[in-house]
Amino acid sequence: MKVQLDASVTERIPAFSLGVLQYSGASVSDSPKMLQGRINYFVESLRLEHELSRLADIEGVREWRSAFKKAGIDPSRYRPSSEALLRRLLQGNPFFWINSAVDVNNFFSVLHALPFGIYDIDHLTGDVTCRLGQETDVYEGLNGREVHMEGKLLLADEKGAFGSPIVDSKRTCVTEHSRNLLQVIFFHEQVAAEKKAEILGSVGRMFTEINGGELTHTAIVAS
Repeated sequence: MKVQLDASVTERIPAFSLGVLQYSGASVSDSPKMLQGRINYFVESLRLEHELSRLADIEGVREWRSAFKKAGIDPSRYRPSSEALLRRLLQGNPFFWINSAVDVNNFFSVLHALPFGIYDIDHLTGDVTCRLGQETDVYEGLNGREVHMEGKLLLADEKGAFGSPIVDSKRTCVTEHSRNLLQVIFFHEQVAAEKKAEILGSVGRMFTEINGGELTHTAIVAS
């Protein structure tokens, strides 16, 4: 499966890039106690280190707000998913447990303050393109709402839009029945090449440690 960037994105955010990981034969279940303990410890440390009022001082939050503005997206109306997760945790809400794949994904999203997406490859058709949304790009989001993606940064396959650094679709969501997975990291322009490689490595190792399976492909997709 090929993942590519469209000119509609790179013309507005020239140094934007994606981290791409593909897994086969994963076994998705409830998160093990070890992972839950690690994430809960991180959340408590996060709350001690950061205040909600200073959320915009976190590099990933600040830089993604800037990227959204460059793309023509109002970051105060449509928050990057990583900022929404961080905001929820800093408000004192508990980590929202889904399954072992999504929980690892969300952990790394708040750890690095970057939007992460995890998708069921068996529900994707053809190659994937990261582009700005068109009028016809509408899907049912994981939040249960109909999401209109015109003018917003998104991922699309041959069937249309399915993912975004804002909210993903139900069509490609990962469940305990998912075996073959596509993970996408949305890197803002200020993430150094060495940091991208480091993040890809740590994500791939932990993901397969928790979910089994094989990491079959990793890549940085850039203009």
